[in-house]
Amino acid sequence: MSKSGITRRIDELGRIVVPKEIRYNLGIRDGEPLEIYTSDNAIIIKKYSQIENIKDLGQNVCDIISDVCKVNILVSDREKIVASDNELKNLINEKLNTKYKDLIDNRESYVSEKEELFFNISSYLTIFPIITSTDCSGLIILLSKQKQEENIKFAKIAQKLIVKKLDIA
Repeated sequence: MSKSGITRRIDELGRIVVPKEIRYNLGIRDGEPLEIYTSDNAIIIKKYSQIENIKDLGQNVCDIISDVCKVNILVSDREKIVASDNELKNLINEKLNTKYKDLIDNRESYVSEKEELFFNISSYLTIFPIITSTDCSGLIILLSKQKQEENIKFAKIAQKLIVKKLDIA
């Protein structure tokens, strides 16, 4: 655990201000939920990820879609890859770059017209946001060697499975 050298006082209502520099470095937006828990003699404040809480479901969705549809698939939260098919396990916990974070912020889909690089993998990309009733929580990312309209259908199926679970949870 790193020390920031910043100290803050708790006010009379038990509130503490998380410094702007720390919020910026961790990508914490105004109104974003944080998870608070204790460990030994420490209070841990962590960005809350709805997607990470259903990681097992995301993993199952990736495995099924990959096996049935013969495409590679990844699931991300707002910051990083949280689930993948067996072939892309090495990408779990890789951070998303600005292009993909912008898709989340703008709740946009993306279908590439030509092969492009995604974490040094040359593929056609089909990307759909995971939108719950409250927010855009992450992305479904399909990587394929061939441009196929079916990829859009597969991505929408994965998106619906995960959104249904998030809306229930």
